[in-house]
Amino acid sequence: MSVSVPKLAPDFALHVLPHSGADRLARLAARACGVPIAIIATLKNGEPVFVAGTGFSAQEREGLVALCAATLETTPRQPLLPARGAPEIAFYRGLPLSREDGTLLGVLAVMDKTPRSLSPDQEEDLETLAGVAITQADTQARQAVLQTQEDAQRLATRLGITLESITEGFYTLDPQWRFSYLNREGARLLGRPPTALLGKSIWKEFPGAINTLFSEKVRAAVAGNYQVEFEALYAPLDKWFEIRAYPFPDGVAIYFRDVSERRKAREQLMLLETSISRLNDIVLIAEAVPSGRPGLRIIFANNAFEQHTGYSLAEALGHSPRLLCGPLTQHSELERIRNAFLKGEPVQAELITYKKNGRHFWMEVDIVPVADDAGVFFTHWVAVGRDITRRKVAESEIKHLAFYDPLTQLPNRQLLMDRLDEALSHNRRHPREGALMFIDLDNFKTLNDTMGHQKGDLLLQQVAKRLAACVRQTDTVARLGGDEFVVMLEDLGQDPREATAKAETVSGQILAALCEPYSLGGYQHYSTCSIGVTAFNQTLNNIGDLLKQADLAMYQAKMSGRNTVCFFNPAMQAAVTASAALQSDLRRGLREKQFLLYYQPQVGRDGRMTGVEALLRWRHGERGLVPPAEFIPAAEEAGLILPLGQWALETACRQLASWAQRPETAALSIAVNVSVRQFRHPEFVDLVMAALKETKVSPHKLKLELTESLLAEDMEITITKMARLKKMGVTLSLDDFGMAYSSLSCLKRLPLDQLKIDKSFVEDILRDPNDAAIARTIIGLAQSLGLGVVAEGVETEAQRDFLSRHGCDCYQGYLFCKPLPIDELEAFIKTLRM
Repeated sequence: MSVSVPKLAPDFALHVLPHSGADRLARLAARACGVPIAIIATLKNGEPVFVAGTGFSAQEREGLVALCAATLETTPRQPLLPARGAPEIAFYRGLPLSREDGTLLGVLAVMDKTPRSLSPDQEEDLETLAGVAITQADTQARQAVLQTQEDAQRLATRLGITLESITEGFYTLDPQWRFSYLNREGARLLGRPPTALLGKSIWKEFPGAINTLFSEKVRAAVAGNYQVEFEALYAPLDKWFEIRAYPFPDGVAIYFRDVSERRKAREQLMLLETSISRLNDIVLIAEAVPSGRPGLRIIFANNAFEQHTGYSLAEALGHSPRLLCGPLTQHSELERIRNAFLKGEPVQAELITYKKNGRHFWMEVDIVPVADDAGVFFTHWVAVGRDITRRKVAESEIKHLAFYDPLTQLPNRQLLMDRLDEALSHNRRHPREGALMFIDLDNFKTLNDTMGHQKGDLLLQQVAKRLAACVRQTDTVARLGGDEFVVMLEDLGQDPREATAKAETVSGQILAALCEPYSLGGYQHYSTCSIGVTAFNQTLNNIGDLLKQADLAMYQAKMSGRNTVCFFNPAMQAAVTASAALQSDLRRGLREKQFLLYYQPQVGRDGRMTGVEALLRWRHGERGLVPPAEFIPAAEEAGLILPLGQWALETACRQLASWAQRPETAALSIAVNVSVRQFRHPEFVDLVMAALKETKVSPHKLKLELTESLLAEDMEITITKMARLKKMGVTLSLDDFGMAYSSLSCLKRLPLDQLKIDKSFVEDILRDPNDAAIARTIIGLAQSLGLGVVAEGVETEAQRDFLSRHGCDCYQGYLFCKPLPIDELEAFIKTLRM
């Protein structure tokens, strides 16, 4: 069948049919024909396209639409069933939707998965619904076209309103350069109403525009069909216009606005910039960073900025003014400036400013904020700065003369008093421990009397340098006058005992430093000093009392024999007393035989035990086992290391004698550590000989481990003593090799049997290539000199394998056994295959 309707595009006709209407038609067709499935499809680019349907799933839709293709052919036909795309369909009846002129719009088809046929009434109903579908589709298409025309008209109206309301002038010219449109602002700027210009040539109405930049640019844009934007002066009106031209097929559209005021402002700004750029003072303008982020960025800098800082304008633009800050720039001043910025207040400051080359200079700067048009937000800051370095240098020189000693360049009494007062005030707010040291050179008057004041001045200058090297930069070293110096140590913590230990350490460093020889103009001089120390904290407020306490303590040090330290502060004195108590306990420990030896096995390449190292331990009556690191230094200081060392030597010899009676231990050796002080004792060799003779021990089983510090001085005496021991048959080992004073020239002269690799090198031998290289070097050096090598601190198989691979023949460490008392060692030996 066919139905007569207005002629519209076929695919357009069905697609503008409302979706709900098409679905309703499909459902009506299915109900009228008594089938479950109905579908409406249209042709698009020769292919069937789904429009609406009912009675099938989304997965089935594509196959059903393909089934309709036969009905949409030029000669419509019913498809062959079953079809590959829809194999379940057993019944199909489709009607092509054609206009009266034969134009095919689509198809209305009904289907069923059960074989069947349509009755005549059902056929008639299906044809009726097909006609309805065609009629509705074309009616909706016609309405859509009318709607599109109305939308276009409304758009044109809105566009016209928009062009009339914009703040820019706008007009269009046709291909003959005649005005075809002119908005209200354009008429105002040109001084002519639209009625006077529409349809007329621009060149006739405005002959002043001929042969100008305007005509050149616009004609070129139209000829080349490209957009153009520029500024041009129209002389008859004495106005500058910003112009944007956009060619289009029917002419050219031109936007323009009066920028005469902006041009004047720009010219004035250029004049201002030129004037500012020639100022000798630095001028810097910065703006707030957008997006609400804190900070500023530079948008202008004059020539003086580049001359003073070395930064070009290109290098500075966009960067923060902190570009000029460096390590010495005062953070307190920067914080003060920042606070002024937050309040929108002008601020003046004197800042240490850095140049591009890293050098710094003093700059006095005045900074003024600039608010936005509303006066609410500060958007820019203008800074004017001048170099005040010369003034600062002069001020510094004056201050130096007033507060520093001209001979030593140290703070004088006045500056010391100021710093003491400041330190005490700070302590009252933030309680911390401090210490004051009063230092007096011993026998300084003798040097002045015998060698003259010039030599005395040289000594004072060298003492000042050594004192400064012993303390932190935050501490104060001052000269009160003559040979009297004061050291003020601040911020030593809140614990008085901790402060005592720190002050004692520094005073010890000072004693040692001032005992070193001085070269006074070709004359070598030795000097010592006496030091008095007192503590200060928030409870002590009187500077006079503080100096008096330190002075009294210093005199006490003089009375104690000079070249020593005396503490006045009771808390510090308690720490010194504790040291004295420890020394007293050491003496009692010797008397009461509280000391014992622990032994750590030494193992050869084959895993057999070759000997042990004797290690001193102290079993205190009240404190239990005291670590060697705690009592050995005190024993050295008290001179008790001599009897302790001799006791260890004799005990080791007696143990060797005991082992010699048993075949399984007869070959073992014992290594005994010998301190520098013990070795330098005039009778040391004789004492060793006596111990060996008394115990009847073979000398080669006794191994003496000597420290490298022996080589620091009296080298010839050391070599002579070692030679005597070597001649006796005693084995000599250099302990902790590579940690102190060894040199190849010394090493080749020493009658050694063995080098011992310090455990600090062994610990990281597998991780640190430097430690590995040092260990290999020591082993190679020992082999070249015909010496044995022992590595201590071996804790892993990997460390032992590395050392063995490079030629080390003996090991000691926790991999094999920890240090043990003699009874536990004996038990350990029984477990071994000797």
